[in-house]
Amino acid sequence: FGIKPLYYSDNGKTFRAASQVKALLAGRQVDTAPDAAGRVGFFLWGHVPDPYTFYRGIHALPAGTCLWIGEYGPGKPKAFCSISDLLVQAERSAVASKRSPLAAQSLLRASLLDTVQHHLIADVPVGFFLSSGIDSTTLTALAAQVGGTLRTVTLGFEEFRGTDDDEVPLAEEVARSYGTRHETFWLTRDDFEQVVEKFLDAMDQPSTDGVNSFFVSRAAAQAGLKVAVSGIGGDELFGGYPSFQQIPRMLRMLKPFRALSPINRALRIISAPAIRRFTSPKYAGLLEYGGSLSGAYLLRRGMFMPWELTSVLDPDLVREGWRELQTLDRLEATVGAIKTTHLKLSAIELCWYMRHQLLRDTDWASMYHSLEIRVPLVDIGLLRNLAPLFAAPTRPSKRELAGTPQRKIPNRVLNRRKTGFSVPVRDWILKSKGHAALETQPQAANRGLRGWARMIYSHFSGN
Repeated sequence: FGIKPLYYSDNGKTFRAASQVKALLAGRQVDTAPDAAGRVGFFLWGHVPDPYTFYRGIHALPAGTCLWIGEYGPGKPKAFCSISDLLVQAERSAVASKRSPLAAQSLLRASLLDTVQHHLIADVPVGFFLSSGIDSTTLTALAAQVGGTLRTVTLGFEEFRGTDDDEVPLAEEVARSYGTRHETFWLTRDDFEQVVEKFLDAMDQPSTDGVNSFFVSRAAAQAGLKVAVSGIGGDELFGGYPSFQQIPRMLRMLKPFRALSPINRALRIISAPAIRRFTSPKYAGLLEYGGSLSGAYLLRRGMFMPWELTSVLDPDLVREGWRELQTLDRLEATVGAIKTTHLKLSAIELCWYMRHQLLRDTDWASMYHSLEIRVPLVDIGLLRNLAPLFAAPTRPSKRELAGTPQRKIPNRVLNRRKTGFSVPVRDWILKSKGHAALETQPQAANRGLRGWARMIYSHFSGN
């Protein structure tokens, strides 16, 4: 899955490896010239996809691969595990052995309980990040079922206190229900402003996300925890992201236009300058990109669109980086021979957004606070057990996930709308001092988190 990263550098004389890019940079013996694919990838996605980094002389070992270094130096990375291949096998297994709803729920319950039990093994107390969402609540409930004293941590935002967006009351209700030792840590915009430079310095590779990971890791450390459990992976498995509904709908609507590729490109070129003044520039590329799974995913998750990259980077670097990335081809390769729509989207979310952004941000943010974060829902044994269920016509949803603990999860958790990376964290970013310095540019240039991306790029580039 790529839960932990590994980076390496080889100058022909010495092979160096480390768990952070910063460690290799500190040795001052690596080529730090800009890597075109890494820099284009950052503006394209808001993170740097492996096997690239920001620097030409440093590479990320791709998830699920190994690298042999012999007397003549390193060979090429070789894959030992492919999430996509595993999901193809799961589809065949699902066809071969159909399960009743009762048997499927029993397998789901047993598999989740097994991964939670394994991730509780430690010689120090294990805490849980507890929001008011289904993933973290289910993991907490299953851990309580195993037994022992649980510790839980929740982040509260002063801007939300007493409103419908305040997760704290419901999280505290869950903590009381399962008898955890609970602590809530409140944050304000001032807290963010005070640590934003420290946050940027802690970041290992540039990313437009990571603020939540940084603060919740800090909260766990302040609570005295050394190990904490996160619910990462639940949305990717159980279809919790809007992409699981939006992308299939986009494909149904726009697939007939794929045959008009040259016309679609011309329409995008003509309409893009006007569209970006009033709304997201992505709308200009709907006909050109929206008819394929890879293009639709790029529209859904991308930050700067391919035709916008020359506005933030040197055109020659953009051409080189885009050619090296092969973004659309690699997205299609991720899906491979998978036939089930749900599993196709699961594969892309697991191998792109989760792997390159969520797991990377979780790693550097937790390590900065001397915290180990465990992710029971990102587990290869769990995926092997559950993937056939997700390939079936009646696949388990978040409701079935929430139904696995013996003690029922509160209905208010089940019925609460999903919030994700939104206000106030997004507002803090957009109103931060560094971001405000970009307001001399046209508003459309910094729409959403684009200005934040420019600011982070400038920080890492030393500009």
